[in-house]
Amino acid sequence: MARHYSPKNFFRQMSSDLLARYFRETEEDAIASLAERGDYSTKNLFEAWLLIPDEHRRRMDAEFSSIFELSCEKGFRAILDEAEWQLLTMARDPQMHAAFVDKLAGMSNHFERAMITFLDHRQFWKAATLFYHADTLSNWRKRKNLPHLSVAVDADSLRQLADLIRIYFHRTEGRGNNCVVEPFRRGELDYFYAYPEDYSQQAVEWVNGEFDRRPHNPAFEVIYVYSEKNGTLDLSCPGSYKAVEPLQEMFAQAILKLSELPPDPKDGRVYDLNPLRQRGFDFVFDVGSGIQGAVIRKLRLSSVVNKGDRITIEADATQKPDAVYRLMEQIGKSLPLDLYNVTQVEIAATIVTDAGKSQKTVTFRLTHPNSCSLKYDELDLKLRDMLRASSIEPQEPAPPFNAPKASACG
Repeated sequence: MARHYSPKNFFRQMSSDLLARYFRETEEDAIASLAERGDYSTKNLFEAWLLIPDEHRRRMDAEFSSIFELSCEKGFRAILDEAEWQLLTMARDPQMHAAFVDKLAGMSNHFERAMITFLDHRQFWKAATLFYHADTLSNWRKRKNLPHLSVAVDADSLRQLADLIRIYFHRTEGRGNNCVVEPFRRGELDYFYAYPEDYSQQAVEWVNGEFDRRPHNPAFEVIYVYSEKNGTLDLSCPGSYKAVEPLQEMFAQAILKLSELPPDPKDGRVYDLNPLRQRGFDFVFDVGSGIQGAVIRKLRLSSVVNKGDRITIEADATQKPDAVYRLMEQIGKSLPLDLYNVTQVEIAATIVTDAGKSQKTVTFRLTHPNSCSLKYDELDLKLRDMLRASSIEPQEPAPPFNAPKASACG
């Protein structure tokens, strides 16, 4: 379910002690006193909030929105990843890292964890918010079979990448007059966030009680995620697909120090989805994964005789996990379903993310030849592990068998 920020919802979720501390540190003593009493209503707190000067309230509103975003499992994971990098990899202080993890784990919910990180550990905040943002994106383009090289993160290399991006977009699309690139490390992955200047826009705004249309120059976003271990590069960039390979080549040149981008062999991996049409198919997952089970909600069958002919079978598996198979059996009485292959499947997995909380349902799709709607955050990686354990991950096709030639008999 989508999470929507509002000040009232934020006040309702956050503890009075942490709200009071935040307002005290921002020198809003009147509203801090109200929160400290602990007997306030959300309505009273919101009314006091509206009395704060507009300039101060806008700044705090932006901070509350950021804290709200990280007040979830994905946000908590992003905070822990950045803390691990800074405290274990860089500072080499396992004691401080263990104390930080224990401190956050001992809190009652993710809202408190995010607020404490914002107040007491601001050095983790920027990277955590960027990691969380990347985890919410789905338009990633992957390139594999890159050499296993360490990335260059010196100022000259980052400036080179920024200049390449700036020049490309300025010449091809008339935007990108300026660009900056920021690197971050997350576990074994290297993240690079580039912010080229976008087209000028006019925004309808209220500023100090005055209504006007004001020009401004926003930035758009290009994100690289490079795995030295796997030799892969994931790219997220809005706009035309034709920019993908040039942006990949810029990264190879500036960050990997390659003279040219290695060829991109066509991804020959394919899903064999036909085993999922069997009623007795069992998903395999680790007991400690939090996954409670998975069912098939939808099957798309494609004809092997008449190209383009498809049948979609969809059923409510809430009460009867095999509902889609029951429906398929009924259809099979009038159609030769053995002349159809499964080319898309929709799976609903139930999973518990936090001990003591109710389970949630995650729905995702697999589509032939090798498309999967799952992302790469902590939860979706568990589901990818389930697919792998269930032998339905895409596989490289087996090489053709060449029978040995018979030797001549003398």
